[in-house]
Amino acid sequence: MSSTLIVSVIVGYFLLLILISYVTGKSDSNDSFFLGDKQSPWYVVAFGMLGATLSGITFISVPGKVADSAFSYMQMTMGFFFGYLIIALVLIPLYYRMNLTSIYGYLKDRFGNSSYKTGASFFLLSRVIGASLRLYIVANVLQMAIFDSWEIPYIVTVLITILLIWVYTFRSGIKTIIWTDTLQTLFMLLAVGTSIYLISEELNLGFVALVDTIKESEYSQVLFWEGDLHFGKQFFAGIFIAIVMTGLDQDMMQKNLSCRSKEDAQKNLYWFSGALVIVNLVFLSLGALLYIYAEQKGITATKDALFPEVALNGGLGIGVGLIFILGLIAAAYSSADSALTSLTTSFCVDILDFDKEGDQQHQIQVRKLIHLIFSLILVVVIMIIKSLNDDSVIDALFKLAGYTYGPLLGLYAFGMLTKWKVKDLYVPIVCVISPFLTYYIADNSVDWFNYKFGFELLILNGAITFIGLLLLRRS
Repeated sequence: MSSTLIVSVIVGYFLLLILISYVTGKSDSNDSFFLGDKQSPWYVVAFGMLGATLSGITFISVPGKVADSAFSYMQMTMGFFFGYLIIALVLIPLYYRMNLTSIYGYLKDRFGNSSYKTGASFFLLSRVIGASLRLYIVANVLQMAIFDSWEIPYIVTVLITILLIWVYTFRSGIKTIIWTDTLQTLFMLLAVGTSIYLISEELNLGFVALVDTIKESEYSQVLFWEGDLHFGKQFFAGIFIAIVMTGLDQDMMQKNLSCRSKEDAQKNLYWFSGALVIVNLVFLSLGALLYIYAEQKGITATKDALFPEVALNGGLGIGVGLIFILGLIAAAYSSADSALTSLTTSFCVDILDFDKEGDQQHQIQVRKLIHLIFSLILVVVIMIIKSLNDDSVIDALFKLAGYTYGPLLGLYAFGMLTKWKVKDLYVPIVCVISPFLTYYIADNSVDWFNYKFGFELLILNGAITFIGLLLLRRS
C-alpha cells in the first residue's frame, strides 16, 4: 500500500478534526475547556464515550487475545455493565450535588487536603501511563505502515502523533472533544464493521454462515469456570475496573460532568453501558474472524500484530488497509485526546488550585502551558514503553490499573461506606504502601493456597488501602 496514500487519508482526517475544533473552540475560557460550559447533549456524550473507552487498545488487543482466551473478555464486559450502573446511581448524584469540576474535590471535602492531592496524583500517574499505552499502539502501526519505508525515526512518529492531538485540543478542551470523539467513534465502528464485511466476503460467508462459523469455531467460548479465566474472577474484576477507570477517573467523568444535568449524565451511562456490551462482542467476533482468515491464508501473526498484519499485508486489498488505519487512529485518538485534556484539568484544578475568583487570563495562559508540558511527558513515557513492552497491551493496561487505581478505590470506598474521619496527613503513606503490598501478595501467590491473582488485584489493592485508612481513623 502506498505510504503517500495513507498519509493523504490521515491528513484529510485531521483537517476535519481541526475544522470541528475551530467551530466549537471559539471560546478558550476555562469553563469551556474543563466542562464544556455544561451544555453537552447526553446522547452525544454517550456515543463519544464508546470510542474513548474502547480506544486503540481494544481495536488491536481485544481481537488479538481471542486465540488465548476465546470470548472470555465478555465475562469482564458483563461486569463493566454492572459497574456503570453503580456509577450512574451512586457517583453521578454525588458529583453533581457537590458541583465538582474535578471529581477529586470530594476527597478534600471528606478527608482533607493531603487525601485530595494524593487522589489527584494517583489519577495523573494512571492516566499518563494509560494514555501512553494507547498512543504507543497507534505509533507502532504508523511506523510500520508509513514511516519505516521513509526511514523516519520512531521518536519523530511519536512527536507527530502527540502534536496532532495538541493542535485540536489546546484551545477549548472538553467542549471540542465531546464532538471530535463522536466523529472518531463513528469512524472506529465503521472500520470494524467494514473489516468484518470484507473479510467475510473474501471467505465467501454470508451473514448466517458468518455467525455459524464464528459460533462453531474454537474461539467462541464465553464462560469459563477454572483458572485465570474463571467467570467469578473476570466478572467482579470487570465491575471494579469500570468503577475505578470510569467512575473514579477524571478523564471519563469530565465528559459526564459536562452534561446539562444529573439526569442527563445518568441517561448517558445507561445507554453507553448497554452499547458497550454489544460493541465488545463485535470486536471479539472480528478477532475470531481474523484468526480464521489467518489460518486459511498461512498468516502467522498473533495477538497485537494480527489485525495490522491481516489488514495491511493480508491480501484483502487497499480498501481494508485504509479503513484499518483510519479506524485505528480514530480509536486511539478518541481516548488520548480526552486523556490529555483531563490531565491538564486535574493538574490545574487539583494541584495548582485554579478557581473562578483568580486572574482568568493568567490561568488560561498557565493552562495552555500545562497542556503542552503533558504532551511532552506523553512522548517520553511512550518511548519508555517502547523499550520495555513485551506483552499484550490490554493486559498491561489492566494490570497497571490494579496498582494505580487501587488506592483511589480504597479512598472512595472508605469515604462513602463509613463516617469516620482519618489522620489526613498520613493518607499518602497508606496509598503508596498499598500497591507495594499488593504486588508482594500477588507476586507470591503460590504461597496463598496456590491462588493466582489476575485483574482482581485491583480489589485487593483497594481493600489494603481501606484497612490502612481504618488504622488512621480518628477516635
